[in-house]
Amino acid sequence: MNRQQREDALTLEILQEIGARSDVTQRSLASHCGVALGLANSYLRRCVRKGLVKVSQAPRNRYLYYLTPKGFAEKSRLTADYLSASLSFYRRAAQSLATLLEGLGTTAQGRAPRLGLYGRSELAEIAAIRAMALGLEIVAVCEPGDRSERFLHLRAVSRVGEVPEVDVWVLTTMVQPGEAYRALASEVGRDRVRVPDVLGLGPNG
Repeated sequence: MNRQQREDALTLEILQEIGARSDVTQRSLASHCGVALGLANSYLRRCVRKGLVKVSQAPRNRYLYYLTPKGFAEKSRLTADYLSASLSFYRRAAQSLATLLEGLGTTAQGRAPRLGLYGRSELAEIAAIRAMALGLEIVAVCEPGDRSERFLHLRAVSRVGEVPEVDVWVLTTMVQPGEAYRALASEVGRDRVRVPDVLGLGPNG
């Protein structure tokens, strides 16, 4: 996702949240979008300047936010763009993962490798579906710091060391994948990490 796509995605989230309820606060927008308060405020002010959002003062120094007709139109446009990009991403991700998984080969013991997915994401969901179709075993999905016990039908762990039986880790994080790759490779070794080309990383992450 490039800078413009990230900006569009955040703008869409803000417009959707305001469209759903006018009594949002800047803090609740930041929490909903998963960004810092200052960044949420900056994007909200930008939406107001562009005429996408109207602000009115409510009692007790509170504010109500409303989508303008221009805001509704922009929300519709961004939604259509997002869905189109999502479908394109799913197609590319499915093909990328199919190529990666089909090319894994076998272990020194002559069996299919046991897999781990590194990163809870839409990419992990696609990988799980592809692996199942190919009869490959996914031992666990790792998300550092996350204490969830399950992801889809799979075991979830917070450290790769919890599942030493994994032969190959597939990078499926979509948040700073380069950094995630380097952290994972330093822990388990580059030879045990595979990266779908849809993530756009070079040979060295």
